[in-house]
Amino acid sequence: MSPKKTTKITGGVCAVSAIIAIVLSMDTGLRINQAGLELIGNAESCRRDPYMCPARVLTVGIGSTGKVQNRRYTDEEIAEMWVKDLRDAEKCINDKFKGSEMSVNAFSAMTSAAFNVGCGGLMTYVNKEKKRVPTTIWKKAQARDWKGMCERLPDFNKAGGVELKGLTIRRTKEMELCTKS
Repeated sequence: MSPKKTTKITGGVCAVSAIIAIVLSMDTGLRINQAGLELIGNAESCRRDPYMCPARVLTVGIGSTGKVQNRRYTDEEIAEMWVKDLRDAEKCINDKFKGSEMSVNAFSAMTSAAFNVGCGGLMTYVNKEKKRVPTTIWKKAQARDWKGMCERLPDFNKAGGVELKGLTIRRTKEMELCTKS
């Protein structure tokens, strides 16, 4: 399917596999591999109609939150928004976590985590003394301890201080991809 074609819009749910196929057919310059795209897409799912995510943010497509309008989106629009979001996540991993030195699997897993948690949330947290301090995953990346970095992904399985089963599953999958040769 050409990214320039307009897809007939049916129903409020879109197929993650169709969006991945569009993204893979585009000249995006993204480094994330297909396994990383599938991990994110399957964890986020795909919706054509805007909805409020658990963090109370208006969301559409595959987890896109930027400039969401109250209307139904096409597969091509969803793919374009996702590519922009993926670029932001990749920039975080490249700039803050030495992403260019990681294996493609580690890079893809970390991109998934940055996509979900946000760059700032992956880098720092507020400790008991109410001070913002670096995360262990960030310290491991700075030390180029890629295995140690990957093993810290499960640390990010909470939302609002509450452990969520979906995040626990996602982080386990990210850790598995991250440590895969």
